[in-house]
This record gives sequence, structure tokens and C-alpha cells, in this order.
Amino acid sequence: HETHIDLLIDATHPYAAQISANATEAAHEAGVPIIALRRPGWEPAEGDRWTLVDSVASAVTALGSAPRHVFLALGRQEVAACEAAPQHHYLIRSVDPVEPRLAVPDATYLLARGPFREADERALLLEHRIDVVVSKNSGGEGTYGKIAAARALGIEVVMIRRSTLPDVPSAETVEALAAMVDHFLVSHFLGPAAERGV
Repeated sequence: HETHIDLLIDATHPYAAQISANATEAAHEAGVPIIALRRPGWEPAEGDRWTLVDSVASAVTALGSAPRHVFLALGRQEVAACEAAPQHHYLIRSVDPVEPRLAVPDATYLLARGPFREADERALLLEHRIDVVVSKNSGGEGTYGKIAAARALGIEVVMIRRSTLPDVPSAETVEALAAMVDHFLVSHFLGPAAERGV
């Protein structure tokens, strides 16, 4: 109300479920229309070895009790759950440093920002002798390289499913979202005649 918002666009990360829920609730309470950018998740392809789980904690459990070489492709705030399984060798890649570092005996930290090419991801998995990748199903091309590389190398992927997001009008691409915004602007500010091209 204070900033006279006419339309709210939820373009948060697919796993920012709480932010999306808060945005939807605020929009409804304020009587402001809301639309969302919801890029589709990845679908398993032939040769993929996915184990589907619902949370980071479930992913850690799915790693099992025997020591493994694990590539954690998660946000830095979520890797702490792995302290429950200190027997594994962890490769942790994040945009920002993991602070504090994990209380596990064997962890390697990489600072990097995507996009990541499949060839580079394959080299990374081989160099660190990775036998399982833990990933969110973020969708998009920028971070798909690790999924394709794991498939090519026959490496298991523990894939964390997305949470259920609020049911609001949505688009899968920025272009489609822009068209929705254009339609909204025409219909709400120029009226039905403008929509018909009059």
C-alpha cells in the first residue's frame, strides 16, 4: 500500500517456498494481483540414476552409512545437515564461503558461480572421485552440467524435490512472463478497448 504497487511478480528461486508463500499472502491481503516466474524442473533422462528425496536431511540419510565421495551442489546455508553423516568425503561448491565450516573430518570447499559446462563438471567429478551428487531440482541450463556429467559417468544423483508453491498464475520463461505483464498493463490501465486493439 505504501508504495502503490499494482502488480507483484514472484521471481524467487524455485526452493524459496517461504518467500513465495509470504508474497502470495501479502498480495491477497493487499488486494494486489500476483504472477510468478516458475521455471520447470529437470526431468530424468535415459541413463540417469536419481534417488528422489524431499529435504536436505533426507538426502543425507539417502547417502547411507558407508563412506562415499559426495558432491554437494547446495546452498551454503543448507550443507550443515551433512554434519549428521561425518563419514563421507564432501566436495562443497558455493558462491559464498561456508561459514562456519562443517564439523566433519573431510571436506573440500570450492567457490564458484555458474553457469557450469558439462565437460568441466565431468572433469570435476572425476578429479574428486565423486560417486554421488546431491542436488536440488533447480531447473534451467546454468547448473544442468553436473546432472548431464553424472549421467555420462554413471554417477548417482540424490535429487531433492521441490516444495509445493502457491497456486498463482505463472509462466515458465521470462518472455512468457513479460507477455503476461503486458496483458495485465493493457487490461488494467488502458481498458478492454485497448485489449481488442481499438
